[in-house]
Amino acid sequence: MGAFVSPAADYEPEKAVQINFGAMYNIVNAVKDCKQQDTTKIVNIGTIAETGDRMPPIHWGRIGDPIKTSIYDYYAVSKVAAERYLIESGLPHWVSLRQTGMMGPAMIKSYDAIIFHNCLDNVLEYVSDRDSARLMRNLCYKERTQQLDETFWGHIFNIGGGEDCQLNAYDMYTNSFQRLGLSKLSDVMDSKWYATRNFHGQYYLDSDVLNDLFDFRRDTLDYHYHCFEQNMGLGKWAVKGLTSLPGGKKGFGSLLHKNFLKLARTAHGTVRFIEQDMEEKIAAYWGSYEAWKAIPHLDQWTQPDFEKVVHIDHGYDEDQPEHALRLQDMKEAATFRGGTCLSDDMQVGDWTQKLQFQCAFDHTFEASPRLVLEGGHWCPVCERESWNGYERARRDPFFAQVWDPLHPKDETPFVVKKRYSEKTFKPNL
Repeated sequence: MGAFVSPAADYEPEKAVQINFGAMYNIVNAVKDCKQQDTTKIVNIGTIAETGDRMPPIHWGRIGDPIKTSIYDYYAVSKVAAERYLIESGLPHWVSLRQTGMMGPAMIKSYDAIIFHNCLDNVLEYVSDRDSARLMRNLCYKERTQQLDETFWGHIFNIGGGEDCQLNAYDMYTNSFQRLGLSKLSDVMDSKWYATRNFHGQYYLDSDVLNDLFDFRRDTLDYHYHCFEQNMGLGKWAVKGLTSLPGGKKGFGSLLHKNFLKLARTAHGTVRFIEQDMEEKIAAYWGSYEAWKAIPHLDQWTQPDFEKVVHIDHGYDEDQPEHALRLQDMKEAATFRGGTCLSDDMQVGDWTQKLQFQCAFDHTFEASPRLVLEGGHWCPVCERESWNGYERARRDPFFAQVWDPLHPKDETPFVVKKRYSEKTFKPNL
């Protein structure tokens, strides 16, 4: 369950790959070396970061949507590779649970420039640390007492707290600072400090599936705000007293404003990207300098329709039962991904059989229907080589669904090479 996560992973990307992919590599191979394939069961904790930027209008998602790591997010890169390695391992008993943003004291105490990467209109369906622990406890208990159906294994699930844990970043800040007596967000922060793309987050269409199995949800967003106030201790009352005085709101807001601005100028800070004219970073987080300049002031901020759902097509007949899956389904799915299924034979209903594919960039690779259709994975070469979303979206209609709505057609395309991947992993360290 442990991982080397962001923001620490952002500063040491090579270590992120070494630890996160390496852990899965070692676990899978240990199970095989000890010949425990039939007795050992692996629960992988994946991440919402595997599907990357899902800003409105494509902020509702589900398992099977395209894998799309955000640029520079090597934590996500490492977890995508780890999940792929597990799914394709040939082991009969595995499951991958993709964790979302986790509410709790640790989240509140995190003070890093990554907070400015989380766009103000970005959404997350959070889950609490306590509910996450309850999920794992219930899973282990059901397995130990033989209440867990065999069909649970070999699948991927989203972990989410449900409707009561859905929140966008703008409202999170507004509600938090109001608890301190600060009613005007613009007294505390500047909208131009925040990225408008290239983070991760979504509301889930399918997170109830896991809760129906393990009944782990207890907490709501109230828990987040409780942790926020608890972290301040007695200081909360001092701040409330200060902000109730004439000029207190402006004064304390100004102090917070200075501290946040200082943070935004650190190594991974968005203000630093702008002030030092870091063109690639500006393109990644805003699209262009002009797009950054056009960000409205917080006092004029309007929010999108968070209730509207844009359905992502997975490119095959999802209504048919799993046992009916045929080679023709895989050929159609491959075409929808801009590629080709090269295999001439497939056992009907076998989601684990490795098939041969070719992607839109002429890379050939093996992959199972489970990896492609349920996991949302595709070409491993494209995944490990670069962030090449513009060109991939042009050739791959499946991927274009989660790229084009967030990138205007007149935007200047660019590619960022990946320095680290599972291919740079050193197994003997």
